[in-house]
Amino acid sequence: IMSCGNDFVETLKKIGYPKADELNGEDFDWLFESSEDKLFLEWFCGNVNEQHVVSEKELQDFDSLLESGKPILEGNALDEVLKTLKPMDSKNSSQEDEEEEEEELKKLEDELQALQKLKKLQIHRHNKLQMMVSANSHMLQTLRSKEEEAHKDLKEGLEVFTAANNKLNNELLSLTDAAKKLASFFTASDSEQGSGPHPVFFSQLSLDRYLSQEEQSTAALTSYIKKHFYQGTSEWVEKSHDNSFQLADISKQVTCDETDEVCEERQEMARLQTAYICAQHQLIQMQATEASMSSAIKCAESMLQSLKSKDIGKQENLDAKISSLNDGISTIKQEITQISNEELLPLLKENARLLSAPVVKGYLDHQIAQQDYHASRQDEICRHLIRQKASFELIELAFEMELKKHKDICCQLESLVESLKQSSNELQQRLQVITEQTQHAKPRNTISSKDGFSCRLYQLLEGENKKQQLLKTYKSLEQMAQKLKQDCATVQDQLAASSQEQSLLLSKLKSDVDTLHDALYHGGNQIQLSS
Repeated sequence: IMSCGNDFVETLKKIGYPKADELNGEDFDWLFESSEDKLFLEWFCGNVNEQHVVSEKELQDFDSLLESGKPILEGNALDEVLKTLKPMDSKNSSQEDEEEEEEELKKLEDELQALQKLKKLQIHRHNKLQMMVSANSHMLQTLRSKEEEAHKDLKEGLEVFTAANNKLNNELLSLTDAAKKLASFFTASDSEQGSGPHPVFFSQLSLDRYLSQEEQSTAALTSYIKKHFYQGTSEWVEKSHDNSFQLADISKQVTCDETDEVCEERQEMARLQTAYICAQHQLIQMQATEASMSSAIKCAESMLQSLKSKDIGKQENLDAKISSLNDGISTIKQEITQISNEELLPLLKENARLLSAPVVKGYLDHQIAQQDYHASRQDEICRHLIRQKASFELIELAFEMELKKHKDICCQLESLVESLKQSSNELQQRLQVITEQTQHAKPRNTISSKDGFSCRLYQLLEGENKKQQLLKTYKSLEQMAQKLKQDCATVQDQLAASSQEQSLLLSKLKSDVDTLHDALYHGGNQIQLSS
């Protein structure tokens, strides 16, 4: 189904309108929205063809005729002249004219049949348009009822929205006050914080007193370590960081400090053991020498006695016995040498170790007692350092917990700000939609035939104007209204001027009547008239 604008453009192309190919039919649909405009379009598209178009030559002839200044017949004068020309043409024409009349009659009959068909088509379209008008009127009533309901719902929605908006404003005001109160806690000055009864946050507490006490405790601990421990340990405590509390093994420092003393004691103990071993070895050797000497003397005495008592003939046996004894002595000396070298020295060393064991035990007991004393003092110092470290860690943990709470509150506030921004954007969108819905639609450029009030107002302002416009627009309606306003102002000015003239005439007439009354009556009650 082609639109009205497309039909209009196709007709313009058919009659040879210049640049008709560049036109778009949809741009002309707004011209033919009413039923009257559509009827005009159907008549225009069905009747206008190439024969109704004036050629360029005819236009040039007409322009030259206008330039010549000759009179041009129009209207009734042209009809009379055409009537006078018809009998002359009938007298001059013969059989060819009759044939032309028959052809023209046939054309007229064909045109009559075409017009009858067009009439039937127009009647059918008229009935169809009436049905459409009735359907549109019913739809218009339905839409009006729906529009009233929508306006009612919109009014109720606006009331609900206003109440919700007021409630939201009150809540926002209370939230703003609470936020200001919360912000005042963070932005309070030191003097205000000091003058307040109780601090709000742990970070607002002053740690100067606690830090001063800890510094005093650290100084006392340092002096105590200097007094009861080695110099290296005290220097290590002095050089340690304030925030680092680590238990160190001071055995290395003690070992380094006691190295010289222990070495000297060990050397002294080694010298004593060596002297003991040497003395015992010499004593054993001397005892062995003494025993051998005594045994040799006894042997010699026994031998002398035996020599005196026994015979000289046994001298040979004695020599043999002496040689055997000498062999035994050499064997015994070898055994003694072996025992002295292999068994005596280890035994002496073991005896020396056993002899020095009580001394070493006493020294070690002294060292153990001293180490126990140092360990007890170290435990005491460790307990103090652990307590100090625990207090610092407790304060640090409190700050971390408060920082975590502040971060959670900050995240919640940021999410609240984001939700408020989103709610504000949604509210702005809703307000914009409501504003667009409540705004009145701009009037169309052309007056629709359905707009009865505007059409009647246009007819009323137009009056009996012969040059009626084809399209009724709001602009022309506004121009006619402005002209009517100007005419009303002019008439009002004329009425004001005429009222002034009438008042002058009335005053003059009254004075003339008074003069006539005085002339007639001369101040009396009887008329003074004469023939």
